Amino acid sequence: MRLLMRFSLTILIVGINVIFYVFVFNKISDFAGQSYDITYRVFGDQPMATGEGRDVRVTILKGESTMNIASKLADAKLIPDKYSFYLKLKLKDYEIMPGTFVLNTSMTYNDILDAISSYSNSVDKEQSVEDLESKI
Repeated sequence: MRLLMRFSLTILIVGINVIFYVFVFNKISDFAGQSYDITYRVFGDQPMATGEGRDVRVTILKGESTMNIASKLADAKLIPDKYSFYLKLKLKDYEIMPGTFVLNTSMTYNDILDAISSYSNSVDKEQSVEDLESKI
């Protein structure tokens, strides 16, 4: 009887250890996959959509936080993840300009950053030039 109890306890302990290590391995695997995805988005050059994509107007306000801008882009389906865009922005050290920009879902992170870091790409600039010309 005592031998049967010891054997049962050993089987139970081994079973609990197997379940624990499978759980830990699964969590490490998930974390590694998420880390790879974020790293690929930051250092890769993958657009949100292939082909022509669709144009989206995004307005960036003066003094708006970087994370808020990243959230706007993610909400507009221009980028897949606001955190990877935020990280790319901080690593590249771009200066974001206020204005309204026409961005496309086929643009990469670098294309978007190039567009929103230059006021000359803003639709507001074009409108102000048109307003000046109409007054002349």
